[in-house]
Amino acid sequence: MSEINKTVSQKKDLKEVATLFFKLGCIAFGGPAAHIAMMEDEVVTKRKWMTQEHFLDLVGATNLIPGPNSTEMTMHCGHERAGWKGLFVAGICFIFPAALITGVFAWLYQEYGQLPDVNPFIYGIKPAVISIILMAAYKLSKKAIKSKLLALLCILAIIACLFGVNEIIVLFGAAILGVLLFFIKRNNNYLNSIIPLFIMQFSTETKVSTLSVFLVFLKIGAILYGSGYVLFAFLDSELVANGWLTKQVLLDAIAVGQITPGPILTTATFIGWQMNGFLGALAATFGIFLPSFLLVLILNPLIPKMRKSKVIGNILDTVNVAAVALIIAVCLEMAKNTITDWRTTLIAIVSLLIVFLFKKLNSAFIVLGSSFLGYLLTFI
Repeated sequence: MSEINKTVSQKKDLKEVATLFFKLGCIAFGGPAAHIAMMEDEVVTKRKWMTQEHFLDLVGATNLIPGPNSTEMTMHCGHERAGWKGLFVAGICFIFPAALITGVFAWLYQEYGQLPDVNPFIYGIKPAVISIILMAAYKLSKKAIKSKLLALLCILAIIACLFGVNEIIVLFGAAILGVLLFFIKRNNNYLNSIIPLFIMQFSTETKVSTLSVFLVFLKIGAILYGSGYVLFAFLDSELVANGWLTKQVLLDAIAVGQITPGPILTTATFIGWQMNGFLGALAATFGIFLPSFLLVLILNPLIPKMRKSKVIGNILDTVNVAAVALIIAVCLEMAKNTITDWRTTLIAIVSLLIVFLFKKLNSAFIVLGSSFLGYLLTFI
């Protein structure tokens, strides 16, 4: 009887994971910082799947491995709730809506040579997303900043990001500082590191076959660090330089990545379709996300052990602070580029008030409401 109850409970957990991350995959506009903010609200504040501290550790650890951070966080959250099955269900359900929408855009683009105009609906979303990110940064910072030294590190990391220092340098610099602080405090003479980094290299043929598409995107997924703009640099060097893709198609792919919800790496779906139709889209999507599933599957069980280690715990503390700083820096950059007139200013202020006054309100309503408001304001 207990086995039956256990099976029923597991199915219930998997269904809950699938429902949540499919919903987030449909409404998660604004990039990784916004996605992580929405996840924090759903899995920590509302559902209590894990503590704020553990969520922070997952964010910090995710920043130290290649791949899309927010998509890897969905996998971590799914694993916490429903084990390895939950990891795959969460990741697939988060990716699927964006891949499907991008696939539709890719087909339309191939058939008609242009993209449909959805800008009026996207207009109001980004200002609202800023408020969601700010709330998450506020909550995470209360847990991450445990001392005056970490507060100083957070400020320095924000300044570094705003001055254009690469986010990977900031994160790994924080990790190195964590090691130094440990030895300064403990005066020990040993260090055990368990951060595996590897680079996968694959040769590709001149002919763009489905296998070639898969291998190119598998390689990119295995070595990609940083934001979506780093992804586009990889795509330019791997595809445009080899004559497999024109610069214009790459620019249109970037546009699709900006106007669709979910992970920006589903840009691969669009590009794969242009290279080799439906099979190319499947190969590119599967290839670019596969390394993330494998890395998270390996990493997730190690994180509690990492926290128990004093030296690695120190690294996590400093990396967590740097991760919060990155979120704040992204938010400030988004505000500078997004809040450009009275309409976007109004949407940002209204969203900010709603987020901080109605803390239990689902972020989906904020995203959808701001989209509708933005659409209405474009007529004024």
